Amino acid sequence: MKKWCFILTAALLILAGCDNKQEDADPNAGIPKDVTLLQFEKPQSGDIIATMSTSLGDIKIHLFPKAAPKAVENFVTHANDGYYNHLTFHRVIPNFMIQSGDPLGNSRGGESIWGEPFEDEFSDQLYNFTGALSMANSGKDTNGSQFFIVQNKDQATFTEDYFQSIYAQAQKKGWTNAGFVHPQNVKEKYREVGGVPYLDHQHTVFGQVIEGMDVVEKIANVQTGVNDRPAVDVLIEGFVFEEVK
Repeated sequence: MKKWCFILTAALLILAGCDNKQEDADPNAGIPKDVTLLQFEKPQSGDIIATMSTSLGDIKIHLFPKAAPKAVENFVTHANDGYYNHLTFHRVIPNFMIQSGDPLGNSRGGESIWGEPFEDEFSDQLYNFTGALSMANSGKDTNGSQFFIVQNKDQATFTEDYFQSIYAQAQKKGWTNAGFVHPQNVKEKYREVGGVPYLDHQHTVFGQVIEGMDVVEKIANVQTGVNDRPAVDVLIEGFVFEEVK
């Protein structure tokens, strides 16, 4: 039986308050204050720029093959083979994400170019900021063909208490990112641009939208019905890729 390929929604995240011991401790003790944020760096030689054409407009994405080689190879190969052509964004949730890459269109289909799931590729330089392109999955190391683009600008909620609560919740639930914490400048970037921090180290980030966030916003806000599926299909029409020299 195939598993559902999903992304944790905000409804699953029950934020827990910190106890006195946590309040007294320095939450950033031992955490690097700064890491390189590849998503906001100028494209480097060997990086790939993908233009994804959809029925609502084009989205240009900076891919990171050095940081997430398998995720990028899988995505580019599928796209060049026409695997994604005419697939719908089958699940869209405003202020969260838009999801596609499933030939069945129900979050349960699709496979990798290798015919089996491939492992997660987590990097301390890539995060689920607004505009991030990430792999959907059904748990640890279950990446196939489905992906999503993050769309959440509600950054005002990203207080230090918020971050501490998601760490506590991950530990309590035994999520794959239990024990992971964000470097200080990553927290600051979330407060600047928005995103979904609790997806970090659960879903592989392998790209960042650099043009066409207005199209992402448009897709995220279409009318939806059962299972967050758009009432009128929004389709992927094709891809063009360019390697940065």
